Amino acid sequence: MYRKAAVTTVSNGSYLQGQANGRLPSMDSEQPAREGKVVLKKKVTLLRGISIIIGTIIGAGIFISPKGILKNTGSVGMSLTVWTVCGILSLFGALCYAELGTCIKKSGGHYTYILEAFGPLPAFVRVWVELLIIRPAATAVISLAFGRYILEPFFMQCEIPELAIKLITAVGITLVMVLNSTSVSWSARIQIFLTFCKLVAILIIIVPGVIQLIRGETQHFKNAFAGNDASVMGLPLAFYSGMYAYSGWFYLNFVTEEVENPEKNIPLAICISMIIVTVGYVLTNVAYFTTISAGELLLSKAVAVTFAERLMGNFSLAVPVFVALSCFGSMNGGIFAVSRMFFVASREGHLPEILSMIHVRKHTPLPAVIVLHPLTMIMLFTGDLYSLLNFLSFARWLFIGLVVAGLIYLRYKRPDMPRPFKVPLFIPALFSFTCLFMVALSLYSDPVNTGIGFAITLTGVPAYYLFIVWDKKPKWFRNFLGKPCWPMLIEMVLHSQENQFGNLKITGMTG
Repeated sequence: MYRKAAVTTVSNGSYLQGQANGRLPSMDSEQPAREGKVVLKKKVTLLRGISIIIGTIIGAGIFISPKGILKNTGSVGMSLTVWTVCGILSLFGALCYAELGTCIKKSGGHYTYILEAFGPLPAFVRVWVELLIIRPAATAVISLAFGRYILEPFFMQCEIPELAIKLITAVGITLVMVLNSTSVSWSARIQIFLTFCKLVAILIIIVPGVIQLIRGETQHFKNAFAGNDASVMGLPLAFYSGMYAYSGWFYLNFVTEEVENPEKNIPLAICISMIIVTVGYVLTNVAYFTTISAGELLLSKAVAVTFAERLMGNFSLAVPVFVALSCFGSMNGGIFAVSRMFFVASREGHLPEILSMIHVRKHTPLPAVIVLHPLTMIMLFTGDLYSLLNFLSFARWLFIGLVVAGLIYLRYKRPDMPRPFKVPLFIPALFSFTCLFMVALSLYSDPVNTGIGFAITLTGVPAYYLFIVWDKKPKWFRNFLGKPCWPMLIEMVLHSQENQFGNLKITGMTG
C-alpha cells in the first residue's frame, strides 16, 4: 500500500497536471491530450535521442583519466581488452533497456521499470537515493570538471584558484537548469551541438593517433600483454571503472514519453550510440598509447592534455575547451533526463505532487528541474564529492541489475505484454549477473565505503513508510508535505524570475 497519486488541478495558474485519476494524459500520439490538458510534447527525434545518449556518456573521463583501467589491468593489451568488453556489456544492458522502453512506454527509466516489475518500495528507494545524493553529487562533480577545464587556458602558467573553479561551476549549473526549465527544444538542440563537439574532441585525438600508427609509432604496443600481472581483485575493479565510463546509455529511457515513434527510435538510438561510443573509446585509448607510454599515462593527471601537448603544440589549448564542452553536455543530458524520473515519481505519488506539474506554455517539468539546483549547490560547496560518489556508486549498478532482472521476471509474469523489440534471454541474464557481481565485489573489496553507501540507500525504507505508507500523520506534518506548502515554496523560488518563466503563479490548488 502506498500513497495514491495526487489529483491536482490548477486554476488561473501556469501549471496543469493530471486527469481525474491523478495521472498525466498518455503521451502516445494516438491519444492526444484533450483541451485544457498540458503534456510533455514528443520532441525527441532519433537524432536528438542519439545526442542525449552520446552526449551524456562522453563526459570528462575519456579525456582525463583512463588510467584507472590501466592501473588495475597491468598492461596495455588488457586495458584495451577491458575497454572493448565493457562497451559490449554496456551494449547488452542498453539493448535490455531498449526492450523495456518499447514495451513500457512511460518515462522515468530505472524507477518506472522497478515499479512495474517489483512494486513501489524498491522504486521509491531508487528515486530517494537519486534525488538526495546521486544526481546532485554526480552533477556537481562533472560540473567541477567543466569549471576547471573552461578556466585552464587562462591559467596555463599557474594553479587555478579553487574559488574561481567553484564560482564558474555554479554559473554553469545554473545555466543548465535555466536551459532545461525554459525549452525542451533548445535543450535538445544544444545537446546535439555539444555531442558534435564531443565527437570532434575525440577525433582530434584519434586522427593524430592513426597518423602516428601509419608512421610506425607502435613501440608501446610491443608485448602489449606483458607488464604487471593484474590481481584477482584488479580485473573486476577495472571492469567497474570501464562500466562507469560507459554509463549513460540508459538516459533516453528517462524521456520515453517524449520520444517520437519510440518502438523504432529507442532501439535505433541506443544501438547507434553504443557502437559510436565503443569504437570511439577504444580508438582514443589506442591513440594515447601511440604517443604516451603506460608509465607516463599512469603519472598524467589529464591524459588528453598530455597527448595534445606532445603532438599539437599551441593547438593543444583547444583540448581543455572541448573537454569543458563535453562536461557541459553531460550536465545538460543528465539534468534533462533525470528530472523526468522525479516528474514520474511525483506523478505516481512518491514525491511531492508539485514536481509532476508542467509549465503551461513551455511544456517543461519546471519544478522537477528546479528542485535539483539547491541540492547540487550544497554538494558543490561542501564535502569530498568524489568520496561521496564512491559511497554510492554501487547503488547505480545494484538498481540497474535489478531493472534487467525485472525484464526476465516480466517475461514470465506478463508473457502477453506487447514487445515490439525483444532481446535473446541470455543477454539480460548475463548483464544482470555482471551488475550484481560488481556490487558483491565492491562490498567485499571496500566494505567501509560501500557499507556506508549501502546504509544511506537503506534509509529509503523507513522514509517510504514515513512519507508514503503512514496514514495517521500529525496535522502539522501533513501540512508540511501537503499541497499548500510546496506551491508556495516553488512560487517564492521563482518570484525573482517571473519575467523569464512567464509570470508564474501557483494558485487554486485543490485535491
